[in-house]
Amino acid sequence: MRKTGAWTVVLKCSSWACVVLAGMFCMAPVGHSADFKKEYKLQVNVGPSFYWGIGASKFADLVKEKTGGRIHIKPYFGSSLLKGAQLNCAQMVAKGVIDCAYESTINISPVIGEANVFHLPFFINSFDNLDKMKAGQSGRAVFDAMTQKGLQPLAWAENGFRQVTNSKRPIQTPEDLKGLRIRVVGNPLFMETFRQLGADPVNMNWGDAQTAFQQGVVDGQENPVGVLVPLQIWQYHQYATMWNYLVDPLVIYWNQKQWQAFPSDIQKAILEAAEASGRFEIALCRAGLDGEQSIGILKNEFNYEMEVPNPVQFMESKGMTVTFLDDDQVKAFAEATRPVLEKWTQEIGAELVAKAKADMEKK
Repeated sequence: MRKTGAWTVVLKCSSWACVVLAGMFCMAPVGHSADFKKEYKLQVNVGPSFYWGIGASKFADLVKEKTGGRIHIKPYFGSSLLKGAQLNCAQMVAKGVIDCAYESTINISPVIGEANVFHLPFFINSFDNLDKMKAGQSGRAVFDAMTQKGLQPLAWAENGFRQVTNSKRPIQTPEDLKGLRIRVVGNPLFMETFRQLGADPVNMNWGDAQTAFQQGVVDGQENPVGVLVPLQIWQYHQYATMWNYLVDPLVIYWNQKQWQAFPSDIQKAILEAAEASGRFEIALCRAGLDGEQSIGILKNEFNYEMEVPNPVQFMESKGMTVTFLDDDQVKAFAEATRPVLEKWTQEIGAELVAKAKADMEKK
Protein backbone atom coordinates (compact mmCIF):
# COMPACT_ATOMS: atom_id res chain seq x y z
CA MET A 1 0.00 0.00 0.00
CA ARG A 2 1.32 3.43 -0.89
CA LYS A 3 1.94 5.78 2.01
CA THR A 4 2.64 9.14 0.39
CA GLY A 5 1.11 12.61 0.75
CA ALA A 6 -2.15 13.06 2.59
CA TRP A 7 -2.84 9.32 2.54
CA THR A 8 0.14 8.75 4.83
CA VAL A 9 -1.49 10.96 7.46
CA VAL A 10 -4.77 9.12 7.29
CA LEU A 11 -3.24 5.70 7.53
CA LYS A 12 -1.16 6.65 10.55
CA CYS A 13 -4.10 8.12 12.46
CA SER A 14 -5.57 6.40 15.46
CA SER A 15 -9.05 5.00 14.91
CA TRP A 16 -10.54 7.90 16.98
CA ALA A 17 -8.72 10.53 14.90
CA CYS A 18 -9.86 8.89 11.68
CA VAL A 19 -13.47 9.11 12.84
CA VAL A 20 -13.08 12.84 13.64
CA LEU A 21 -11.37 13.50 10.31
CA ALA A 22 -14.04 11.59 8.43
CA GLY A 23 -16.70 13.57 10.27
CA MET A 24 -15.08 16.82 9.19
CA PHE A 25 -15.23 15.76 5.55
CA CYS A 26 -18.87 14.69 5.93
CA MET A 27 -19.78 18.07 7.41
CA ALA A 28 -18.09 20.09 4.70
CA PRO A 29 -21.04 20.33 2.29
CA VAL A 30 -23.25 21.67 5.09
CA GLY A 31 -20.66 24.14 6.26
CA HIS A 32 -22.08 27.05 4.26
CA SER A 33 -25.42 26.74 6.06
CA ALA A 34 -23.66 27.94 9.19
CA ASP A 35 -23.49 31.33 7.48
CA PHE A 36 -27.28 31.55 7.33
CA LYS A 37 -29.13 33.32 10.11
CA LYS A 38 -31.43 31.32 12.35
CA GLU A 39 -34.27 33.67 11.38
CA TYR A 40 -34.77 36.28 8.69
CA LYS A 41 -37.16 39.03 9.74
CA LEU A 42 -39.88 39.98 7.24
CA GLN A 43 -41.64 43.33 7.70
CA VAL A 44 -45.37 43.25 6.91
CA ASN A 45 -47.55 46.31 7.38
CA VAL A 46 -50.88 44.54 8.00
CA GLY A 47 -52.11 41.61 10.05
CA PRO A 48 -52.02 37.94 9.01
CA SER A 49 -55.72 37.78 8.03
CA PHE A 50 -55.43 40.40 5.28
CA TYR A 51 -54.66 39.18 1.75
CA TRP A 52 -51.35 41.03 1.98
CA GLY A 53 -50.55 39.16 5.20
CA ILE A 54 -51.65 35.83 3.73
CA GLY A 55 -49.30 36.45 0.80
CA ALA A 56 -46.43 37.19 3.15
CA SER A 57 -47.04 33.93 5.02
CA LYS A 58 -47.11 32.11 1.69
CA PHE A 59 -43.73 33.63 0.82
CA ALA A 60 -42.21 32.43 4.11
CA ASP A 61 -43.61 28.92 3.60
CA LEU A 62 -42.37 28.70 0.01
CA VAL A 63 -38.89 29.90 0.94
CA LYS A 64 -38.61 27.22 3.61
CA GLU A 65 -39.82 24.59 1.15
CA LYS A 66 -37.66 25.64 -1.80
CA THR A 67 -34.48 26.06 0.27
CA GLY A 68 -34.92 22.74 2.04
CA GLY A 69 -35.33 24.52 5.37
CA ARG A 70 -32.03 26.36 5.11
CA ILE A 71 -33.68 29.79 5.06
CA HIS A 72 -36.33 30.47 7.69
CA ILE A 73 -38.34 33.68 7.31
CA LYS A 74 -40.53 34.93 10.14
CA PRO A 75 -43.18 37.52 9.18
CA TYR A 76 -43.60 40.35 11.67
CA PHE A 77 -47.12 41.62 11.13
CA GLY A 78 -48.64 45.00 11.91
CA SER A 79 -45.32 46.83 11.40
CA SER A 80 -44.25 45.48 14.79
CA LEU A 81 -40.58 45.72 13.79
CA LEU A 82 -41.07 49.42 13.11
CA LYS A 83 -43.46 50.12 15.99
CA GLY A 84 -46.01 51.26 13.42
CA ALA A 85 -43.65 53.63 11.59
CA GLN A 86 -44.03 51.77 8.30
CA LEU A 87 -42.67 54.65 6.22
CA ASN A 88 -39.23 53.83 7.64
CA CYS A 89 -39.23 50.32 6.22
CA ALA A 90 -37.04 50.91 3.16
CA GLN A 91 -34.34 52.61 5.23
CA MET A 92 -34.33 49.81 7.81
CA VAL A 93 -34.03 47.10 5.17
CA ALA A 94 -31.30 49.01 3.34
CA LYS A 95 -29.34 49.27 6.60
CA GLY A 96 -29.83 45.57 7.33
CA VAL A 97 -31.74 46.23 10.56
CA ILE A 98 -34.60 44.33 8.91
CA ASP A 99 -33.78 41.55 6.45
CA CYS A 100 -36.65 41.73 3.99
CA ALA A 101 -40.09 43.17 3.42
CA TYR A 102 -43.42 42.45 1.76
CA GLU A 103 -44.25 46.10 1.41
CA SER A 104 -46.44 48.68 -0.30
CA THR A 105 -45.21 51.17 -2.87
CA ILE A 106 -46.91 53.77 -0.67
CA ASN A 107 -44.56 52.98 2.19
CA ILE A 108 -41.38 52.94 0.08
CA SER A 109 -42.28 56.17 -1.75
CA PRO A 110 -40.56 58.50 0.77
CA VAL A 111 -37.26 56.83 -0.21
CA ILE A 112 -38.15 55.57 -3.71
CA GLY A 113 -39.94 58.56 -5.21
CA GLU A 114 -40.35 56.71 -8.50
CA ALA A 115 -42.91 54.43 -6.81
CA ASN A 116 -45.37 57.33 -6.88
CA VAL A 117 -45.89 56.67 -10.59
CA PHE A 118 -48.49 54.13 -9.40
CA HIS A 119 -50.21 56.75 -7.26
CA LEU A 120 -51.01 59.37 -9.87
CA PRO A 121 -54.77 60.04 -9.65
CA PHE A 122 -56.96 58.38 -12.30
CA PHE A 123 -53.88 57.48 -14.35
CA ILE A 124 -53.81 53.66 -14.49
CA ASN A 125 -57.45 52.66 -13.93
CA SER A 126 -57.32 48.94 -14.87
CA PHE A 127 -55.59 45.66 -14.00
CA ASP A 128 -54.40 45.38 -17.59
CA ASN A 129 -52.64 48.75 -17.44
CA LEU A 130 -51.18 47.91 -14.04
CA ASP A 131 -49.76 44.62 -15.28
CA LYS A 132 -48.23 46.32 -18.32
CA MET A 133 -46.51 48.87 -16.09
CA LYS A 134 -45.15 46.31 -13.63
CA ALA A 135 -43.76 44.22 -16.49
CA GLY A 136 -42.61 47.23 -18.50
CA GLN A 137 -39.97 49.92 -18.42
CA SER A 138 -41.73 51.98 -15.73
CA GLY A 139 -41.81 49.02 -13.34
CA ARG A 140 -38.15 48.35 -14.11
CA ALA A 141 -37.36 52.00 -13.32
CA VAL A 142 -38.84 51.54 -9.84
CA PHE A 143 -36.80 48.37 -9.29
CA ASP A 144 -33.64 50.10 -10.56
CA ALA A 145 -34.20 52.97 -8.13
CA MET A 146 -34.50 50.45 -5.31
CA THR A 147 -31.19 48.78 -6.18
CA GLN A 148 -29.49 52.17 -6.05
CA LYS A 149 -30.71 52.52 -2.45
CA GLY A 150 -29.29 49.21 -1.23
CA LEU A 151 -32.46 47.17 -1.76
CA GLN A 152 -32.90 44.01 -3.83
CA PRO A 153 -36.39 43.89 -5.39
CA LEU A 154 -37.59 40.34 -6.03
CA ALA A 155 -41.19 40.40 -7.26
CA TRP A 156 -44.44 42.33 -7.42
CA ALA A 157 -47.51 41.61 -5.34
CA GLU A 158 -50.57 43.79 -4.78
CA ASN A 159 -52.83 45.55 -2.34
CA GLY A 160 -55.19 46.66 -5.09
CA PHE A 161 -56.95 49.66 -6.55
CA ARG A 162 -58.10 51.95 -3.79
CA GLN A 163 -61.82 52.69 -3.46
CA VAL A 164 -63.63 55.24 -1.30
CA THR A 165 -66.31 54.61 1.34
CA ASN A 166 -68.29 57.01 3.50
CA SER A 167 -71.27 57.34 5.81
CA LYS A 168 -73.02 60.26 4.09
CA ARG A 169 -73.91 59.63 0.44
CA PRO A 170 -72.99 57.84 -2.80
CA ILE A 171 -70.03 59.47 -4.53
CA GLN A 172 -70.64 59.75 -8.26
CA THR A 173 -69.30 63.21 -9.12
CA PRO A 174 -66.46 65.38 -7.78
CA GLU A 175 -69.09 67.59 -6.14
CA ASP A 176 -70.21 64.66 -3.98
CA LEU A 177 -66.88 64.74 -2.15
CA LYS A 178 -67.01 68.41 -1.25
CA GLY A 179 -66.92 68.97 2.49
CA LEU A 180 -66.45 65.31 3.40
CA ARG A 181 -63.72 64.54 5.89
CA ILE A 182 -61.82 61.55 4.50
CA ARG A 183 -59.15 59.50 6.24
CA VAL A 184 -56.23 58.93 3.82
CA VAL A 185 -52.67 57.63 4.09
CA GLY A 186 -49.97 60.20 4.83
CA ASN A 187 -48.51 60.37 1.32
CA PRO A 188 -48.83 64.03 0.19
CA LEU A 189 -49.99 62.94 -3.27
CA PHE A 190 -53.05 61.31 -1.68
CA MET A 191 -53.73 64.34 0.49
CA GLU A 192 -53.51 66.72 -2.46
CA THR A 193 -55.81 64.56 -4.59
CA PHE A 194 -58.64 64.67 -2.07
CA ARG A 195 -58.06 68.33 -1.31
CA GLN A 196 -58.31 69.08 -5.04
CA LEU A 197 -61.70 67.32 -5.06
CA GLY A 198 -62.96 69.57 -2.28
CA ALA A 199 -62.73 67.02 0.52
CA ASP A 200 -60.96 67.51 3.85
CA PRO A 201 -58.29 64.77 3.97
CA VAL A 202 -56.93 63.71 7.34
CA ASN A 203 -54.10 61.29 8.12
CA MET A 204 -54.52 59.07 11.17
CA ASN A 205 -53.81 55.49 12.18
CA TRP A 206 -56.58 52.96 11.79
CA GLY A 207 -57.36 52.69 15.50
CA ASP A 208 -57.99 56.43 15.74
CA ALA A 209 -59.91 56.37 12.46
CA GLN A 210 -62.35 53.77 13.77
CA THR A 211 -63.11 55.93 16.79
CA ALA A 212 -63.48 58.98 14.54
CA PHE A 213 -65.94 57.09 12.30
CA GLN A 214 -68.02 56.03 15.29
CA GLN A 215 -68.11 59.57 16.65
CA GLY A 216 -68.95 61.07 13.27
CA VAL A 217 -65.80 63.19 13.29
CA VAL A 218 -64.54 61.59 10.06
CA ASP A 219 -66.95 60.72 7.24
CA GLY A 220 -65.02 58.29 5.06
CA GLN A 221 -61.79 56.58 4.01
CA GLU A 222 -60.03 55.01 1.01
CA ASN A 223 -58.65 51.46 0.77
CA PRO A 224 -58.66 48.45 -1.57
CA VAL A 225 -61.48 45.92 -1.39
CA GLY A 226 -59.05 43.35 0.02
CA VAL A 227 -58.71 45.61 3.05
CA LEU A 228 -62.34 46.72 3.29
CA VAL A 229 -63.68 43.19 3.81
CA PRO A 230 -61.34 42.15 6.68
CA LEU A 231 -61.89 45.58 8.27
CA GLN A 232 -65.66 45.04 8.05
CA ILE A 233 -66.04 48.56 6.74
CA TRP A 234 -69.85 48.21 6.74
CA GLN A 235 -69.73 48.72 10.50
CA TYR A 236 -68.96 52.38 9.81
CA HIS A 237 -69.96 53.22 6.23
CA GLN A 238 -73.02 52.57 4.10
CA TYR A 239 -71.61 53.77 0.76
CA ALA A 240 -68.73 52.49 -1.36
CA THR A 241 -67.59 53.86 -4.72
CA MET A 242 -65.54 51.69 -7.05
CA TRP A 243 -63.48 54.25 -8.96
CA ASN A 244 -59.95 52.78 -9.15
CA TYR A 245 -58.52 56.24 -8.51
CA LEU A 246 -55.04 54.89 -7.89
CA VAL A 247 -53.39 51.59 -7.10
CA ASP A 248 -51.26 50.17 -4.32
CA PRO A 249 -48.82 47.52 -5.65
CA LEU A 250 -46.61 45.63 -3.21
CA VAL A 251 -42.93 44.83 -3.66
CA ILE A 252 -41.14 41.87 -2.10
CA TYR A 253 -37.55 42.94 -1.45
CA TRP A 254 -34.39 42.06 0.50
CA ASN A 255 -31.36 43.82 1.94
CA GLN A 256 -29.03 44.03 -1.07
CA LYS A 257 -25.75 43.26 0.69
CA GLN A 258 -27.23 40.22 2.38
CA TRP A 259 -28.80 39.07 -0.87
CA GLN A 260 -25.52 39.28 -2.76
CA ALA A 261 -23.86 37.09 -0.12
CA PHE A 262 -26.34 34.25 -0.68
CA PRO A 263 -25.14 31.42 -2.95
CA SER A 264 -26.84 31.29 -6.33
CA ASP A 265 -29.04 28.30 -5.47
CA ILE A 266 -30.47 30.12 -2.47
CA GLN A 267 -31.06 33.26 -4.53
CA LYS A 268 -32.86 31.20 -7.16
CA ALA A 269 -35.06 29.48 -4.57
CA ILE A 270 -36.02 32.74 -2.82
CA LEU A 271 -36.73 34.46 -6.13
CA GLU A 272 -39.00 31.62 -7.22
CA ALA A 273 -40.79 31.77 -3.87
CA ALA A 274 -41.27 35.54 -4.20
CA GLU A 275 -42.69 35.26 -7.71
CA ALA A 276 -45.07 32.44 -6.77
CA SER A 277 -46.29 34.15 -3.61
CA GLY A 278 -46.75 37.39 -5.54
CA ARG A 279 -48.90 35.66 -8.15
CA PHE A 280 -50.91 34.00 -5.38
CA GLU A 281 -51.39 37.23 -3.46
CA ILE A 282 -52.36 39.26 -6.54
CA ALA A 283 -55.03 36.66 -7.30
CA LEU A 284 -56.36 36.99 -3.75
CA CYS A 285 -56.73 40.75 -4.15
CA ARG A 286 -58.38 40.52 -7.59
CA ALA A 287 -60.68 37.58 -6.87
CA GLY A 288 -64.24 38.49 -7.80
CA LEU A 289 -63.10 41.75 -9.45
CA ASP A 290 -61.73 40.35 -12.73
CA GLY A 291 -64.39 37.83 -13.63
CA GLU A 292 -63.25 34.25 -13.09
CA GLN A 293 -59.57 34.81 -13.93
CA SER A 294 -58.12 35.14 -10.41
CA ILE A 295 -60.55 32.64 -8.93
CA GLY A 296 -59.24 30.17 -11.53
CA ILE A 297 -55.59 30.92 -10.73
CA LEU A 298 -56.19 30.28 -7.03
CA LYS A 299 -58.08 27.07 -7.65
CA ASN A 300 -55.99 25.56 -10.44
CA GLU A 301 -52.48 26.69 -9.47
CA PHE A 302 -52.67 26.89 -5.69
CA ASN A 303 -55.60 24.62 -4.76
CA TYR A 304 -57.06 27.54 -2.80
CA GLU A 305 -60.73 28.39 -2.33
CA MET A 306 -61.72 31.98 -1.51
CA GLU A 307 -63.75 32.50 1.64
CA VAL A 308 -65.31 35.59 0.02
CA PRO A 309 -65.23 34.92 -3.74
CA ASN A 310 -67.39 37.97 -4.56
CA PRO A 311 -66.38 40.87 -2.27
CA VAL A 312 -68.74 43.43 -3.84
CA GLN A 313 -71.76 41.17 -3.45
CA PHE A 314 -70.61 40.40 0.09
CA MET A 315 -70.44 44.10 1.01
CA GLU A 316 -73.90 44.61 -0.47
CA SER A 317 -75.19 41.71 1.62
CA LYS A 318 -74.00 43.66 4.65
CA GLY A 319 -76.22 46.61 3.71
CA MET A 320 -73.75 48.70 1.72
CA THR A 321 -74.61 50.57 -1.47
CA VAL A 322 -71.79 49.91 -3.93
CA THR A 323 -71.50 52.29 -6.90
CA PHE A 324 -69.42 51.58 -10.00
CA LEU A 325 -68.48 54.67 -12.01
CA ASP A 326 -68.79 54.59 -15.78
CA ASP A 327 -66.11 55.94 -18.14
CA ASP A 328 -67.63 59.43 -18.35
CA GLN A 329 -67.86 59.71 -14.57
CA VAL A 330 -64.23 58.62 -14.18
CA LYS A 331 -63.20 61.22 -16.78
CA ALA A 332 -64.90 63.92 -14.69
CA PHE A 333 -62.80 62.96 -11.67
CA ALA A 334 -59.66 62.77 -13.83
CA GLU A 335 -60.29 66.26 -15.16
CA ALA A 336 -60.93 67.61 -11.66
CA THR A 337 -57.62 66.19 -10.39
CA ARG A 338 -55.55 67.07 -13.48
CA PRO A 339 -53.60 69.82 -11.63
CA VAL A 340 -52.39 67.20 -9.11
CA LEU A 341 -51.37 64.80 -11.89
CA GLU A 342 -49.47 67.53 -13.75
CA LYS A 343 -47.68 68.72 -10.61
CA TRP A 344 -46.64 65.21 -9.59
CA THR A 345 -45.57 64.31 -13.10
CA GLN A 346 -42.84 66.89 -12.63
CA GLU A 347 -42.10 65.67 -9.09
CA ILE A 348 -41.76 62.06 -10.19
CA GLY A 349 -40.13 62.85 -13.52
CA ALA A 350 -41.78 63.45 -16.88
CA GLU A 351 -39.56 60.79 -18.45
CA LEU A 352 -40.79 58.10 -16.07
CA VAL A 353 -44.43 59.08 -16.58
CA ALA A 354 -43.86 58.92 -20.35
CA LYS A 355 -42.48 55.39 -19.91
CA ALA A 356 -45.61 54.44 -17.96
CA LYS A 357 -47.84 55.81 -20.72
CA ALA A 358 -45.84 53.88 -23.33
CA ASP A 359 -46.15 50.70 -21.25
CA MET A 360 -49.92 51.06 -21.02
CA GLU A 361 -50.27 51.71 -24.76
CA LYS A 362 -48.61 48.41 -25.69
CA LYS A 363 -50.89 45.77 -27.15
